[in-house]
Amino acid sequence: MPAQARVIYWFRTDLRLHDSPALKEALDLKPECLWPIWCWDPHYMYRVRVGPNRWKFLTECQADLSASITKLNPQSKLYLMREAPQTLLPKLFKAWKPTHLVFEKDTDPYAKERDAEVQALAKEACVQVIMGQGRTLYDSDELVKANGGKPTMSITQVEHAGSKIGEIPRPIPAPNSLPDPGDTQLNFEQEQPSHDSDINSMQRNSNDKSYSTLAGPNGDFAVPTMEELGLEPASAKHRGGETVALKILDEVTSNEEYTATFEKPKTAPTAFNPQATTLLSPYLHFGALSCREFYWRAQNIVDKWKGKASQPPTSLTGQLLFRDMYFGAQARLGVYFGQTVGNDHCKFIPWHLRSKIDDATGLSTKEYIKDSEQAETWFRRWKFGITGFPWIDAAMRQLRQEGWIHHLARHAVACFLTRGGCYIDWERGAEVFEEWLIDHEPACNIGNWQWLSCTAFYSQFYRCYSPIAFPQKTDKSGNFVRHYVPELKDFPAKYIYEPWKASIQDQRKAGCRVQGDGTEAEVDGMTAYPKPMFDFAERREICIQSMKNAYHINLHGNDPKVMDGSWKMLFEDSAEGPTEGKSAKEAYRKRIETGKEWEMEDEDLHVHFGGAKGDVADGDKEKGGAKRKRGESKGTMDRFVSRMKAKK
Repeated sequence: MPAQARVIYWFRTDLRLHDSPALKEALDLKPECLWPIWCWDPHYMYRVRVGPNRWKFLTECQADLSASITKLNPQSKLYLMREAPQTLLPKLFKAWKPTHLVFEKDTDPYAKERDAEVQALAKEACVQVIMGQGRTLYDSDELVKANGGKPTMSITQVEHAGSKIGEIPRPIPAPNSLPDPGDTQLNFEQEQPSHDSDINSMQRNSNDKSYSTLAGPNGDFAVPTMEELGLEPASAKHRGGETVALKILDEVTSNEEYTATFEKPKTAPTAFNPQATTLLSPYLHFGALSCREFYWRAQNIVDKWKGKASQPPTSLTGQLLFRDMYFGAQARLGVYFGQTVGNDHCKFIPWHLRSKIDDATGLSTKEYIKDSEQAETWFRRWKFGITGFPWIDAAMRQLRQEGWIHHLARHAVACFLTRGGCYIDWERGAEVFEEWLIDHEPACNIGNWQWLSCTAFYSQFYRCYSPIAFPQKTDKSGNFVRHYVPELKDFPAKYIYEPWKASIQDQRKAGCRVQGDGTEAEVDGMTAYPKPMFDFAERREICIQSMKNAYHINLHGNDPKVMDGSWKMLFEDSAEGPTEGKSAKEAYRKRIETGKEWEMEDEDLHVHFGGAKGDVADGDKEKGGAKRKRGESKGTMDRFVSRMKAKK
């Protein structure tokens, strides 16, 4: 008679008990013992940008899961061990003698490399590995396969590929019981990581002590505290955990009209108490909420709704399909998905503050080239919400304080930093979001920044979010700005988005002087708020013309000219960005004369998340009155999709 299974269940991006296909596979083995573990991986501690708010959210998810496990079995808990899985798991294989290692599949580049190494180590130890799929609606690798082996670059591709795979699986219930764990003695030495390269050192107010002992300071496998991590206190109000996630989902779906008719572009980015959307994204990231549970709870309501229900891509279920789209793109493109250089689906734009690339690996060094002091200043002012544009500043301050901003606020600040103002590399913005978002999902963050910078997924670069007109659509009185930029709380509504237009008398009455660059807290005894760091209309036009020129030159991240740096010779000296070409102007003229002005490739599908007139500063009509030609269109996100046609 074969021996009963002894299972280590390795929790990672699935901090829940409900709808966990991998956990079900573990329990289907009928194990005599099951160890629920978490490996406190130094990679995420020291080499991934994570701010205090996301660390706090993670530890709350872990604590909640551990409590839920103990409710099912008082002898069990989440056994959190403070060591890299690549070195810890082989020692656990010897000490605990498991027959199986089970975990949820993860297609992030680092995770794939890590898991391949762990699988090889398990094979050496005669431990069978089982991977369950549950992080996305569709298995990302299967989605790519069904898409002809190509990255999923549109919702249409996701839906078409998904139809080949079959119906999205229905969620499965949480288990009613869990087996006892086996022996949990750790009769081996801990391998402590080096602290030499800590990308999060600026977040700490004391040294990280989380790796002082393998099972925690009390030897009880406890979740690390913020004090152990040496982190500043978290400022976000959002709490983590499966219990909270399911409660929020219940509240959302109890409003059937909201659930059935939800349309993302029609929600208000200026709503903050409460917000206009579900705010379930951080729970999806940490796996405290199953995406399939969310999908089918929403879809079941839509299916029985008597009125006109919203449909993908604007619906709630459509948002989950977008998530799968980005996961599919990342699964196919791998580590190069996260950068321009080497990425064959990312258009090359000569941004300021481009990433430094390691010549040996071709990968970003996580540092950047400071080619312009002005761009560096603009970047810092954008990051900390002192641009002098109240809407942008309010959104960035909310992000830093709360770890979350509305999707359309993310659109606005991303457009402003890249193609709609600063002309700064989208990778710089993605890094800030990586640091501050509690819902930071690598694939989605990277994909959204490429979308908004018009380097992939979307290419209507001439449509820019106005930092003045756009927020007025949903908040004419400026309550959002007054809350997050309290310096301006007493300004009249007519000046709330353009305070520099207020007279000195009105500024004095409001108790705030609009002056300086944000480095001064007070001016003439009054609170200070900076003047705009540039003329938006002027910068928008510069960016549009620069993007237009870059599209004409039409390089992608894997082009040899991008890889060897000779791209600079293709752009005029006067072009925006760090260029040095001498003959680019003549080449550009020849391109126009030969009729190649608007030639684009098949994948350049245009999808715009717009809304009512006035949302965006539309560059369709250029100086001199010339208009861009458009191809045929059909309804989608904002009822507008088109392909640019080459001039005949």
